[in-house]
Amino acid sequence: MSAAARLGGRNAFHLLVAVGIAVLLALTGCTATGEEKSGVVVTTNILGDITRHIVGGEAEVTVLMKPDADPHSFGISAQQAAKLEQAGLVVHNGLGLEEGVARNVQAAEAAGVPAVAVGAEVDPVRYTAAGTDGQLDPHFWTDPGRMSRAVDVIAEQVIAHVDGVNPQVVRANAAQYRAGIDQLDAEMAGQFARIPAERRKLVTNHHVFGYLAQRYDFEIVGAVIPSGTTLASPSASDLKALADTIRAAGVPAIFADSSQPDRLAQVLADQAGLQVEVVPLFSESLSRPGRGAGDYLEMMRSNTEAIVRGLGRG
Repeated sequence: MSAAARLGGRNAFHLLVAVGIAVLLALTGCTATGEEKSGVVVTTNILGDITRHIVGGEAEVTVLMKPDADPHSFGISAQQAAKLEQAGLVVHNGLGLEEGVARNVQAAEAAGVPAVAVGAEVDPVRYTAAGTDGQLDPHFWTDPGRMSRAVDVIAEQVIAHVDGVNPQVVRANAAQYRAGIDQLDAEMAGQFARIPAERRKLVTNHHVFGYLAQRYDFEIVGAVIPSGTTLASPSASDLKALADTIRAAGVPAIFADSSQPDRLAQVLADQAGLQVEVVPLFSESLSRPGRGAGDYLEMMRSNTEAIVRGLGRG
């Protein structure tokens, strides 16, 4: 056999080996560097909570956002970014919520990691308030009906992309958790029915409760930060306009994220000349256990009680 023939044979053999390795890596969920893609990585702690209930013990679930964090501003470490790119599935809110993590999610998708933007799958609505430019509202979790849909979305993505999970177990977990959300929805409707229609007016720190207002017939009067993100800042004219609106509407309380109610009240008092009761809510993050919002269901029940109390004053 000639040298050229022997060389051609070796090249063909090496090509077959390379193709075989690539197929094997694809079938086993490994990367070219030998890293196995497994488990579920979730960006926000609210979606992390429901994902853990859905997955149960079927796979590892890693939640990036710590308790009491702001989803608009939290960032992740290099180690967490690597975890994203090694996941079997990435679950994120989407619709512009996780502004500090969006590029990391995009990098994971570019590396071939399946990802689901849950907000886009649950019939999102657009902001209607001035200053929001008609963008899609990412705060869908304030509507239990949409969270019920989110449970199904996450469950089917887990079954489709996470190796080793039992589809029957995942679907049973999802059905059980969905029943808990349905019960929550009924409880919230019953509690809010105690508030007369003319008092169902919400003023919040930023535009975060649009979905809740739509589901339970509240009117959004205004927001201290006229934006869908906490990264924006109110101007003096914004604060004066809001103060005038609050006076005209006779709103007895405004609702702010539990992490900064005192600061918000002081800003309104100092810059807008308005003394108003500020009621803390858990708007965008779970709390540490024992603080009132250790999980999604507890968070929503705490907020419901606070809204009923706040609007029952005056």
